[in-house]
Amino acid sequence: MANNKHLTNDNRCTIQTMLNEKASFKAIADTLDKDPSTISKEIRSHLVFRKTGGINLHYNACALRFKCTKSRLCSPCHASRNYKLCRRCNMCNTFCKDFQEEICPKLSKPPYVCNGCGNRSTCSLEKRFYYASEAQKEYKLVLSESRSGISLSEAEVQHLEEIVTPLIRKKQSPHHICVTNKDSVMVSERTIYRLIDSRILSAMNMDLPRKVRFSARKNKVHVKVDKSCRIGRTFECFNTYLAGHPDIPIVQLDSVEGKKGEKFLLTIHFVKAEFMLAFLRGHNDSQSVIDIFEHLYLELAQTTS
Repeated sequence: MANNKHLTNDNRCTIQTMLNEKASFKAIADTLDKDPSTISKEIRSHLVFRKTGGINLHYNACALRFKCTKSRLCSPCHASRNYKLCRRCNMCNTFCKDFQEEICPKLSKPPYVCNGCGNRSTCSLEKRFYYASEAQKEYKLVLSESRSGISLSEAEVQHLEEIVTPLIRKKQSPHHICVTNKDSVMVSERTIYRLIDSRILSAMNMDLPRKVRFSARKNKVHVKVDKSCRIGRTFECFNTYLAGHPDIPIVQLDSVEGKKGEKFLLTIHFVKAEFMLAFLRGHNDSQSVIDIFEHLYLELAQTTS
């Protein structure tokens, strides 16, 4: 079963077609090699609401529509023709103070939509549909919004503010700041420029004398990564090395993050000894790791001397 993969436009078209054919979530899931819960979430996340009636029947979702005898609710009448009873007009629900909305009970259980319902021609209630084209548009919009903006927390921005802004106001360039503070500034030079452009940092473009002299590049520069740098550095290479050196001691380092923007832990795990050390860090940067190892070096040097 193909889990943890996004649905494609073809998948959504298949869902709509099978819903029109009254197929169950299980049948749709088996066709797409997905979990039935994935199909359920997809449909409920992309419902399209339509206030339409049936054949020769106006939209009317009032629970009292069959026995209501009210007339002339609006004066002058907004309908194209004068109805004796207001319940026959599609404006009835808007102007009636006693309106009580009725929702079809079938919509509270799978398949949650009216795509394959055989009573649509005689139903005057609000309808819900699943359309592949609409679902694909909403999916692309959400995907685009999730990748926009910055991926830094408020605490991380404040950390950069305290380091970058004072140096920029001392006439240092973002390039110089990144080079001389690479262990504390854990973002790229381009990110600093973007944060300044977005007014997220207190420093302004006017504080960068050289920037105002240059215009934006018209062509994007595509950086190609040399894949040969991965030779001998993959996890498979690591396992191969361990197979040839089974007695070598292994120490594993990792950063553990709790809530976004809060403090971090540096863990040092001695695998064979089954022993782990954990150190609290204020920021997830290289400088905090360097400080911890310098502290360990000084402490161990004092105990051995």
